[in-house]
Amino acid sequence: MTQYLLSMPHDSAEEPTMATMDPAELEAALAAAGAFLEELAASGALVFAGGLHPPSTAVTVDHTGDDLALTDGPYTQAPEYLGGFWVVEAPDRAAAVSWAAKASRALGARIEVRAFQEVPAQRPAV
Repeated sequence: MTQYLLSMPHDSAEEPTMATMDPAELEAALAAAGAFLEELAASGALVFAGGLHPPSTAVTVDHTGDDLALTDGPYTQAPEYLGGFWVVEAPDRAAAVSWAAKASRALGARIEVRAFQEVPAQRPAV
């Protein structure tokens, strides 16, 4: 089975969080997300899931040189950012896309599907 990242982008200009949502909208969103997550877990496809705080809360760590540098905020500026994700196991891309379609329907958002890279098999010594 291959693992896939199903990710949900957000508009960087908005930076939505649960704390800023209308309570009724939040309740409906949590119910839809919960139902999707329950179905995903019951199927055995769920590996891990999470929601992220907006990029403005990030810290970028750079210790590539002699000194440690910490910079508040995201490393890159982009029109969209990763707001939440699921890691799923699926037999193929079509199955991963099927889960993404269910997530998109439940959450009213676009979902990107990307397979994790697999470590190449070791070549026999010659």
